[in-house]
Amino acid sequence: MKILVCDDEQLIREVIKEYLSLEGYEVSEAIDGEEAVNKARENDYSLIIMDIMMPNKDGYQACKEIKKFSDVPFIMLSARSEEYDKLIGFDLGIDDYVTKPFSPKELVARVKAVIKRSIGEESIYKFDGLVIDDKAHDVIIDGEKIYLTPKEYELLKYFVTNKNIALSREQLLTNVWGYDFYGNDRTIDTHVKTLRRNLNNYGDLIKTVRGIGYKFEYQETKNK
Repeated sequence: MKILVCDDEQLIREVIKEYLSLEGYEVSEAIDGEEAVNKARENDYSLIIMDIMMPNKDGYQACKEIKKFSDVPFIMLSARSEEYDKLIGFDLGIDDYVTKPFSPKELVARVKAVIKRSIGEESIYKFDGLVIDDKAHDVIIDGEKIYLTPKEYELLKYFVTNKNIALSREQLLTNVWGYDFYGNDRTIDTHVKTLRRNLNNYGDLIKTVRGIGYKFEYQETKNK
């Protein structure tokens, strides 16, 4: 799969390219939005990682222009973490927003999650005795179906489709409740607490990430 990394900082491009190449991705680089648009016209990319603050053409302008002729998914990078900046990106149709400085390993995990969603989500998710059948909207624990409210189910599905990625409360509010929701962090905490309880022993898969939010943590064993 081909990925375009657009950032005016060479070191950032090199670090991202190194980590993505180790995962088997073919990585191209662009130094500004203008070059990114030109390369997107000439190549079929599986994902574009785009910085916002760049000369000639910023990330927002480049994304808007590329979206006119391509449905390639986007991850935006920015040193700015204000809600307004993120909402502009999501209004443009981006798939994820990563604030600098960031962990390269977490960025790789986000890349995998976005690409996975873009090529078609799984309909059944299995985590030992926990099974989520998305077509039927069923959650089964050790062979027995359990009841979740619609919002609890949406929250669980967002967790499992972003497995092993630390998710901020703001991300959860934006992607599960919608960015026009006027709730607060307590809304997330309350639903996570209830969801954990309803999942019984599997509630421990939802970890608290101090200072950030939550993460659905699960590692496949080699003998599976």
